[in-house]
Amino acid sequence: QLRLSESGGSLVQPGGSLRLSCAASGATFNLYAVAWFRQAPGKEREGVACISEDDRITYYSDSVKGRFSISIDNAKKTVYLQMNSLNEDDTAVYYCAADKWVFVTPWMNLKSQSFNSWGQGTRVTVSS
Repeated sequence: QLRLSESGGSLVQPGGSLRLSCAASGATFNLYAVAWFRQAPGKEREGVACISEDDRITYYSDSVKGRFSISIDNAKKTVYLQMNSLNEDDTAVYYCAADKWVFVTPWMNLKSQSFNSWGQGTRVTVSS
């Protein structure tokens, strides 16, 4: 059974960068679409990025497009979320999620309900 564990969250100043990691155990990411979601206090969970199982297709929400980048290292069984030009609106708990049955397109409607495997989250705070 695939288990996920996020790391890399911390306090960062506006304009700064951060890289989050999502490590797999119990299985590899082969055949899984992997996504990053975030949830800010008092707000609904938002899907921000997703990568297909073959690493060829990615999706980004409008709120992070051009600033965030998702990538996968299958040898290390890790998915990364590189976050640049961070602002206070990026403050949230970030979760990675994976599922075998999600079809990834650049224009997909990324829904948390589509994913069955979740990590525990890592907190990102953007503040001066």
